[in-house]
Amino acid sequence: MWVLTAVVLVLTVFSVLSVAKNPAMEWSVVGDYFFSSSVLEGLWLSVWVTVLVTVLSLLLGAVLAAMRLSQQPVLRGLAWGYVWIFRSVPLLVQLLVWFNIGYLYPKLSFGIPWGPTFVEAPAREVMTAVLAALLGLTLHETAYATEIIRGGLLSVDAGQREAAHALSLSPLFTFTRIVLPQAMRAILPSAGSLLVGTLKATSMLSVIAVADLLYSVQIIYNRTFQIIPLLTVACIWYLIVTSVLSVGQWGIEKHFARGTSRTVGRRNLWRSRTTRTSQAVEA
Repeated sequence: MWVLTAVVLVLTVFSVLSVAKNPAMEWSVVGDYFFSSSVLEGLWLSVWVTVLVTVLSLLLGAVLAAMRLSQQPVLRGLAWGYVWIFRSVPLLVQLLVWFNIGYLYPKLSFGIPWGPTFVEAPAREVMTAVLAALLGLTLHETAYATEIIRGGLLSVDAGQREAAHALSLSPLFTFTRIVLPQAMRAILPSAGSLLVGTLKATSMLSVIAVADLLYSVQIIYNRTFQIIPLLTVACIWYLIVTSVLSVGQWGIEKHFARGTSRTVGRRNLWRSRTTRTSQAVEA
């Protein structure tokens, strides 16, 4: 085992040094563009799109998860169909479909189905690249959020609901104070992965010309031909934001995990053992 550990450590150090000392990395270029205005603007767009899409996905996912757990077969079927469709079609394809929705519907309107139309506008003016990105990402991530929330709710033992019903607690109180806090322990790890996955998925927005982080560095290296240094800038920023999100996820998980595990310090453990020993001697 020690030999394997030493080999892995040597290979890791060698790989890191080979990249760090490679002149093609052009670390000076990385430093020049790391805090450039265009890169920071692209980073900000990626971050706020990630947060907005994640919040909307979890809210819509909660509704669809409730529909999937409903006793009504129509609601279950509709929710299942939504999850089936949007998990089956790749995200990139969905983004391209929403971006080119004007070919299918030249005009977008709002009104009563088969009735009067209140608002109507050309699709090319309404469906901007950013709106197409938000729609595509939200609808795609909602399908995964639905299954995450449904799995978390199913992880709570049915006896918890039965006990609450026996105590004449209201369904709302039972869900918000008993079921949901326990389900959150199962939901949060996957929801954190969903958040990080959404951040990485924003890199696909460059395909429809949304000025996210990757698109911003692409614009620069298409002009300067310094591809690797600019991609390194994007990679470092993705690592930083992902690390911050992971720390926040850890804090939230720790909050909801209160009371589920018992930790005894060494001093308290020693005291308890000493007390038990003295009691045994006295006996």
